[in-house]
Amino acid sequence: MRSKILLTAATLLVSTSLQAQEIDPRMIEAARKEGSVTWYTTLIISQFVRPAAEAFEKKYGVKVNAIRMNTEDVILRAANEAKAGRVQVDVFDGTSTVGPLKKLGIVAKYTPPSAARLPKQFIDKDGYWVATNYYVYTPALNTDLWPEAKRPKTFADLLDPQYKGKLGWSSLSSTSSAPGFVGTVLMAMGEDQGMDYLRKLAGQNIVPVKLSARAVVDKMIAGEFAIALQTFNHHSVISANKGAPSRWFPLDLAMINVSVEGISKDAPRPNAARLLVDFLVSPEGQRLFKQADYLPVDPDIPPNDPGLQPERGGFKAFMQTPEEVDERLPRWQKIASELFR
Repeated sequence: MRSKILLTAATLLVSTSLQAQEIDPRMIEAARKEGSVTWYTTLIISQFVRPAAEAFEKKYGVKVNAIRMNTEDVILRAANEAKAGRVQVDVFDGTSTVGPLKKLGIVAKYTPPSAARLPKQFIDKDGYWVATNYYVYTPALNTDLWPEAKRPKTFADLLDPQYKGKLGWSSLSSTSSAPGFVGTVLMAMGEDQGMDYLRKLAGQNIVPVKLSARAVVDKMIAGEFAIALQTFNHHSVISANKGAPSRWFPLDLAMINVSVEGISKDAPRPNAARLLVDFLVSPEGQRLFKQADYLPVDPDIPPNDPGLQPERGGFKAFMQTPEEVDERLPRWQKIASELFR
């Protein structure tokens, strides 16, 4: 298992040999006639969605109606629309949205021309999704409360009594929360050793926060605990650049999840939907992810801080597809709920 994990991380920089194809001008014209596209997004509006929408509208003359919500709400709203026969959404994104929606049969197949140049792990082999960016989950610490020199280096270090009561994480059902940390440990250690470790970790009185991983980092910065587990590592960089005492760090293994774009099977504006997805994975769209401090999937466009990536930062990670998240998360959530009450 471990060799496969390391291979996945090492291949993130490997690009395909294919060249991006040109968009059919007829699709552009059809999208302009549709006039708009509705996008259910988990991305941050001010950080990325607004500038991306403005760039897309300027280039193609198609208005973007972006509605931000969390993953669970994207799934629920899209499913309810389909059930009622009143589909409003054209495009949706997220790390774990496409799996449940595929099971409901409401995701269209589409691989955008611009995706041809991306590494193959960022393109669904069945054509249901394409990745636009990815997230690396690591711990982070408040440098005012806990000096970097005393930070844990391994999972085993977290069992040291000095960390008892000083750790926090999100308690939501998400890979960026306690279940995701559980999954990372099991992937790193294997079933028996991992479960034994997690039972011991439960004695460290980890502070549960029923909020997003971003909010957990904010609470750590505010001093509610010294170390936050299972955070987006780029969030600490963004906060540190604004003067906050936040610094991310790796342990034995980190988790990588891809954020993907999918298209509704009954999208009211299918051509505008395809055009938007192509734009987001095009070099122009990928540079917007970089400017917003996200991690682009285009290997030729590294993030503003290349050290956030395992292959450039020198740490180990494993990557999951949305389908793997859909399969594994329920069990990880069950373990987290039973051990960390």
